[in-house]
Parts: sequence; structure tokens; C-alpha cells
Amino acid sequence: MAGMSLREVYKTYDDVVAVDRVSLEVEDGEFVALVGPSGCGKTTTLNLVAGLIELTDGDILLGDRAINDLDPKDRDLAMVFQNYALYPNKNVFDNLAFPLKMRGMKKGEIDARVRKTADILSIGPLLDRKPRQLSGGQQQRVALGRALVRNPKAFLMDEPLSNLDAKLRVQMRAELKRFHQELRATVLYVTHDQMEAVTMADKIAVMSGGVLQQYGTPDEIYERPVNTFVAGFIGSPAMNLTRAAYVAADGGGFVRGSEGWEHPLSAVNAERAGRSSGEVVVGIRHSQVRIYREARPGTVAAQVYTVEPTGDLTYVHFRLGGQLLVASEDADFRAAPDDPIWVEFDQDHLHLFDATTEQALFRIGAAAANGTERAREGA
Repeated sequence: MAGMSLREVYKTYDDVVAVDRVSLEVEDGEFVALVGPSGCGKTTTLNLVAGLIELTDGDILLGDRAINDLDPKDRDLAMVFQNYALYPNKNVFDNLAFPLKMRGMKKGEIDARVRKTADILSIGPLLDRKPRQLSGGQQQRVALGRALVRNPKAFLMDEPLSNLDAKLRVQMRAELKRFHQELRATVLYVTHDQMEAVTMADKIAVMSGGVLQQYGTPDEIYERPVNTFVAGFIGSPAMNLTRAAYVAADGGGFVRGSEGWEHPLSAVNAERAGRSSGEVVVGIRHSQVRIYREARPGTVAAQVYTVEPTGDLTYVHFRLGGQLLVASEDADFRAAPDDPIWVEFDQDHLHLFDATTEQALFRIGAAAANGTERAREGA
């Protein structure tokens, strides 16, 4: 295996910028997920690494070797596609053996490598079957095996689980993670599903509009999003984001919504909000919103919109002014639509963003989330 470097990778189609100066380092043995909405440039980035489309500018290195000008077959990369791309007329053994036969390997070596790969992926009993005789999960294992059997320097995976049903996707997520942990393979993985990225990857590259928004560990990105896009994209349910004005006051300050609601800020959060343009975006995760049945100091009046019991917890959607936000409560929490409630945001987990730049207002001295973030201290 080998590490991978993307340096100022740039791709345009006429006047359209598809990938805009993306730089990131994938260490040897790391699982890195490229995540973002449709059209963000993640699949284009993967195809640039694979050599399936031509680079406009920048450099791509595998280990210490530049691969910009190499044909796809010479890059020593194995790609796993969304649609499996299996040969329907070949059985599983021959599907796995095909890339080795194309390399001119001897029959005995091919047989040994195919059977070893099949054992790793628990598809040994399926070697005589045709793809049409396999389930979706089994076909995905065969597709993964056809990449693994080549013993490449790195794997490229383009939304390999998107064709599976929800239950099978959860199972395959666990299997892919175990596969990576056992082999310590270098993996560049594209997905639009942020849950796949958070649960499987060592690092996540969040993209939007062809631009790398943030690159770091799942914990870093979840706990310290650098802008409102990352904050709203990573996490399920998404982070609550609401616009408010900052008002300074003795001993701290508070934020005021356009509908007149007010929520106090701790001294630390008031200092952060004070470095904004005067308008902030307040961000809070559902698990950090406290709900009360009666008014208390520091709470804000709200109204229940709807309640969603899920078994282990209950999601409470509520109106704060004219905006819908969500909180999570114990499984036995119940309320009727339009019931009055009072909410409080956990000051230790409050996210503040400048409303003009949409960049995070970090605490002074807080460690930066990663080397590529756009937020600046004091923005």
C-alpha cells in the first residue's frame, strides 16, 4: 500500500470549475471519505485520481511518484464501482481471476490469490456461481474482491453501497470497516451519505461547489465545523442553525432573533459573538437542546410542532420564532402539537458563526480543526 497526495488539483469544463484547487494528504493505510451533496466535485476528484478524466492543473502523487500522466492501467489503483461492474457470463472465480489473467500471471498463482481473497471476504462457497445468482451484498463483496486480488497500492471506491437496501448497507458498512482495519488498506471513498463517512472513515474531506470545505477526523468535523455548510451537512439530524443579532450586555450578552426571542450567552460565547459582524448564526446539536415544561431563567419560549418517537429516544420538532428546530429527549417524552415548551441551549456546546462570512467563531486559543480550513481566528 501507499499514501496519496492531491496538490492544488483543478478541473474545469469550459467555463465551469468542477474541482477548485483541492489539496489533501492521505496517509498510507488511511481510509479517507470524500463527502458532499450531488455535484460537489467528489466523484470528479476520484476520477481524476483514477485517471479516467484528464487533470486541468495540479499534481497527484501515489507514494512519492507523480501519476498525473500515467494511463489508468499503470497507476496501480483498484476501483470499486457503484454498479459492481461484474461480468455476467463469468462465475465468481473467473470474475476475480480476470485482472490477474490480464497481467499474465501463472495459473497456480492466480488460483492461490483468488482463493485467499475469497476467504478474506467470506465468498469461498460462491466461487462457482454467476453474478445473477448472488444477492446485492454478495455481488458487492465480489466487486471488492476483484479489486483486492490485484494487491494495489490504493483502493478507490465510488459510492459502492448506494444500490443496497438500508439493512444491507449497515451490514456492509461494518464489513468494509473490518476489511480496512484488518488489511490497513489505503482507501479513497466517495459517498453522499455523511453517516457512511462518519462511521467508516479515519478522515473526512467535506466538499461543496468543487471546493474542499474541511478535512479532518470525524470527531474534529462534527465537534468543530469550520463553517455553516459543514455544520449543517455533518450530523443526523442536522445541526440546528438560526440567524440572530448579537447584543452586548453587562457580564456577557445575548442573541436576539428577528421575531424577538432572546437567549443569553456565557461570557466565553459573548466574547466569540463580539468578534462577529454583529449578526451571527447560532448552531446547536439536537442532543444539546434542553426542553422544559415551565419557564426557567435562561430559557426561551417555544412551541411543539411535532414529536417523533424512534424507540430509544424521541425527536421533538419545535418552533422558535418562525423557524423549525429539533431536540432529542428520552424515549418516553410525549407532547401534543402547539404545546408550549421552554428551551435552553447548552453553552458548552454552542456553535457560533459570523452571519456574513458563514465562518466559525472559535474560542481564542482553540486548536484549528485542520490545516485546510477556511475559518480564521477572529473572522
